[in-house]
Amino acid sequence: MLYFARNVYRMNTRLVVDREKGLNEERGRDGLKFPREVKVLANILSYVFHPIFVPVYLVAFIVYIHPYIFAGFSNFDRSRTIIMAVMMYSFFPLVTVGLLKALKFVDTVHLKNQKDRIIPLVACGIWYFWIWYVWRNLPDYPTAAVQLALGIWISVSLALLANIIMKVSLHAISMGLMVLYMVYLAFDQSVNLGTYISIVLLVAGIVCTSRFIVSDHTNREVYGGLAVGMLAMFLAHLFG
Repeated sequence: MLYFARNVYRMNTRLVVDREKGLNEERGRDGLKFPREVKVLANILSYVFHPIFVPVYLVAFIVYIHPYIFAGFSNFDRSRTIIMAVMMYSFFPLVTVGLLKALKFVDTVHLKNQKDRIIPLVACGIWYFWIWYVWRNLPDYPTAAVQLALGIWISVSLALLANIIMKVSLHAISMGLMVLYMVYLAFDQSVNLGTYISIVLLVAGIVCTSRFIVSDHTNREVYGGLAVGMLAMFLAHLFG
């Protein structure tokens, strides 16, 4: 699927002079035109699996679906974990971008250029570090949850560095992290996660293909994003 999307589209760029912003690069794609329905579906999938939601999905998986990681935790502790994840990974990043747009620090909430991404990535780094630090210091907290939080924080830190040289796909970063995290769970836990690994691989392929269809990302930015996400999870598993 990723191979098909990569070969369907070819990125072209041109320089455009803007009175307010000066010389800017404008991106476009040459290749097959997808039906409107396909683009709508790709947009929906891009929103459903947006990087600010994927960490919450992973936390919900280990809290409510995985049979061992949060075994013995009360319903209150489980609910508190989910609430913390929603606040740090989704709510605060959304509020941050909304405020930046209202104050005109960014051109659009979609963060379509590298400059717009700098402050949001720094802010997300703060939120993500905080939740990792809290979970790390909670007594008897599952190692799998702490490593996930560390991986997410490392991923946004690496995204900020990668943003210096390219507009790396944040969707692809979240997909790379998700895939490798599920693989590590399969090796570390005595649970058959083959079905879930198949699902996340399928989701990763569909989401990255959707980004090829509806975004202006290049092959390098999408595949680079997958590599960044996997590297972040590898480092979290190594040092977490």
